Amino acid sequence: MLRTLIWTLALASLTSACASTRAVPAAPRPFPIPGASHAPPPQPRVAPEPPTDAPALPEFGTPIPPSDRPDRFEVQVFDSYSLVGTALGLRGIPYRNGGTDPQGFDCSGFTQYVFAKYGVTLPRDVRSQYRIGRPIGPEEISPGDLVFFATTDPGASHVAIAIGGDGFVHAPSTWGTVRVEFLSGTYWSRRFLGARRLTN
Repeated sequence: MLRTLIWTLALASLTSACASTRAVPAAPRPFPIPGASHAPPPQPRVAPEPPTDAPALPEFGTPIPPSDRPDRFEVQVFDSYSLVGTALGLRGIPYRNGGTDPQGFDCSGFTQYVFAKYGVTLPRDVRSQYRIGRPIGPEEISPGDLVFFATTDPGASHVAIAIGGDGFVHAPSTWGTVRVEFLSGTYWSRRFLGARRLTN
């Protein structure tokens, strides 16, 4: 009887220990744990304090004052004839409003893509592209220059790449593919606005 009572108490003690172990699982530990019994607990990492003389950064969304904008465009060095060859190689690609790759181009997406192949970063929109480079007269236009037109709005609203003679290659929305046209054509001669040179 006494032996049965001792076994019952021992079994009850073991059962309650397992239950408490199951109820509160031990925190997982990395494996392997070298020198686990002697290793100090990891210390939290604290970011270093910024220097006290560092200028304060503007809050996200704060407009950049005009005096701080990178409006200047450095004249680039690239092979104009190779650039024109790249542009002509894209003939037949469909027009896509907002397009910037060979899946489809709009006019400024086309010029931006072609010039990027030669390490020249152009702004995304036509009006911004019109503000860079060196203005040149119609008689000075040569392969690789940007030519601009006022088509839908006053001011620059269409851009193309001069290819020599009075030809240019562009991504027009009308008839919908990258193709060659001419400054002497009735439509384009009436809408020609100016040209910009981006190389020396």
